[in-house]
Amino acid sequence: MEAGKDVLGALARELHEEIGIEVRQARPLIRVRYDYPDRSVLLDVWRVDSFSGEPRGCEGQPVVWCGVDELSERDFPAANRPIIAAAQLPECYLITPSPDDVEEFLVKLEQALAQGIRLVQLRAKRMAAEEYKALARQVVARCHAHGARVLLNGEPEWVTEVGADGVQLSSGRLHSLNQRPLGEELLVAASCHSREELQQALKLAADFALLSPIQWTRSHPDTEPLGWDEMRRLVDEMPIPVYALCGVSRDDLDQAFAAGGQGIAAIRSLWPV
Repeated sequence: MEAGKDVLGALARELHEEIGIEVRQARPLIRVRYDYPDRSVLLDVWRVDSFSGEPRGCEGQPVVWCGVDELSERDFPAANRPIIAAAQLPECYLITPSPDDVEEFLVKLEQALAQGIRLVQLRAKRMAAEEYKALARQVVARCHAHGARVLLNGEPEWVTEVGADGVQLSSGRLHSLNQRPLGEELLVAASCHSREELQQALKLAADFALLSPIQWTRSHPDTEPLGWDEMRRLVDEMPIPVYALCGVSRDDLDQAFAAGGQGIAAIRSLWPV
């Protein structure tokens, strides 16, 4: 960055010089601090949603368009792994309410998927294991038909059993583990409430984390929220995507992005009425 220039200005200048485009609309995606053997870098990554011009290698470098899902198959430096994860994750992460009626639950899930939800955590704490897995198989089938991924809030070994895409680790399970519970081809997410839990998520090589409570909620009236400023401080130390959780909705997406977050995770505000 040149003296007196902001990050967006530096981004616009570099993209114009490197690939000949003019940035029209962009937002923060993720900041990654990474230590190589010979240097330390801070990658301030933005997502460009609108631009003018035709991208080309202005300095003779090759330019290739590829789908976001193909990025994992490309050869990138180690520091790029969290950037690819952030590019592949949506901005809204639906956590399901516990189902009272399975058929009604599945109808609501279909509505959420039709409205664009592409990442779902199946949370049904009151269900017995076999009942939960039976529901999970139905949820996975519906989500995959819409191109959405499903994480289980349960035992990691259930993931392959029901064909899900990963596991959401509760804070209790997070502390009970000393290594990543699933292979790199599956997602591992962690529920965190503090710097210590975020650091534990990093030790387990989690793909992303949830941070809560960000704002006050009626369900936890006596819990002091972290707030957006504290989220910004904590997320700035984290080289993985982090979703804001508790008291948030789509109306808070810009706040979440400004705080360095991947987006928002929610039950009520993302579940169809």
